[in-house]
Amino acid sequence: MTLYEHVFLARQDLSAQQVEALVEQYKGVIEAHGGSVGRVENWGLKSLTYRINKNRKAYYNLMDITAPAAAIQEMERQMGLSEDILRFMTIKVEAHEEGPSAMMQKRDDRGDRGPRGDRFGGDRDRGPRGDRGDRDDRGPRRPREGQAEGAGA
Repeated sequence: MTLYEHVFLARQDLSAQQVEALVEQYKGVIEAHGGSVGRVENWGLKSLTYRINKNRKAYYNLMDITAPAAAIQEMERQMGLSEDILRFMTIKVEAHEEGPSAMMQKRDDRGDRGPRGDRFGGDRDRGPRGDRGDRDDRGPRRPREGQAEGAGA
């Protein structure tokens, strides 16, 4: 059997129980076709980068699936017909990850911090800047293109 990771986005106006029911429904489809569902992670209600069908947020869910291709095709067919599912994506993988996914790990455990613990390296010492001189003595200003002489900057 083939290993898959499947992520789907459910509408924001569903309750947590309805999202759980969707997971159970699609788990049943996989099992009816001879597959099995391993880890199931609910990543919660998150903001979307852009609106999808007038939704600004969606419930994100991840499922680790071991199943034949026919089971995945049937599950995706049913998800495409459902109004509660906004988007879905299935990826074939070599092996399922052990432990929590990157979305479920605590931010400190991910390793995206700089050497002092701040994100993206923070303030760095840029070395001496040297004397920048008197800042008010820049010389005459030229007008911008399309502006008349003395028309402001």
